[in-house]
Amino acid sequence: MTRPKTSLSELLRKTIWARQLTAEQMARVEADTVEQCVPKGGYICRKGEQVDAWIGVIDGLVKMNNLSPEGKSVTFTGVPAGGWFGEGTLLKQETRKYDVVALRDSRIARMPAKTFMWLLDTSLPFNKFLLMQLNERLGQFIGMVEFDRLLDVDARVARCLAALFNTHLYPGTDTLLQISQEEIGFLSGASRQRANQALQVLERAGLLKVDYGGIQILDLDGLRRFSN
Repeated sequence: MTRPKTSLSELLRKTIWARQLTAEQMARVEADTVEQCVPKGGYICRKGEQVDAWIGVIDGLVKMNNLSPEGKSVTFTGVPAGGWFGEGTLLKQETRKYDVVALRDSRIARMPAKTFMWLLDTSLPFNKFLLMQLNERLGQFIGMVEFDRLLDVDARVARCLAALFNTHLYPGTDTLLQISQEEIGFLSGASRQRANQALQVLERAGLLKVDYGGIQILDLDGLRRFSN
């Protein structure tokens, strides 16, 4: 029996940043935020467009990436369900610097820029949340630069999986990750075949178990420390 789809309002109320909003603030957020369904491979945002919303992943998985002039794809990060992004570009009022593509069919929430800015003006807890969000994102990207330059593919895959368990950026991530080897390859900058080899290495190390339809994380700290 198929479970009924959770409403957008219910999902908004479960977010970290909504917990300390007033009834008035929450009512405006619910009234203004809209839902978008994006199929696998579809664009949620495009590089160079004017940013008009703060974006959350309600269900699914998306990646932030760019293409070089030679056509090489560079993935910055993946955002699973529960993650929100784009606040930095909104605050700087810049055009978007990257594409955002759905790695699977995804439900997306879009909070208009005006509502986002209104929350900044009216909610101290929301401001504190964003400070933490920006700090966590900065740490994530610094780590990614280090991993890309210093680690081999096995270790990059380990760090890629561990990064999906940031409790502030991606709250509620379950230890059984519903993620395919193709998706892991996209996020870690490896082919599907090479990502599969890395998963076998990590499984033999006792850090995870590759199950049908997902990956069971057995040792999160071990993934964060793994190196060959």
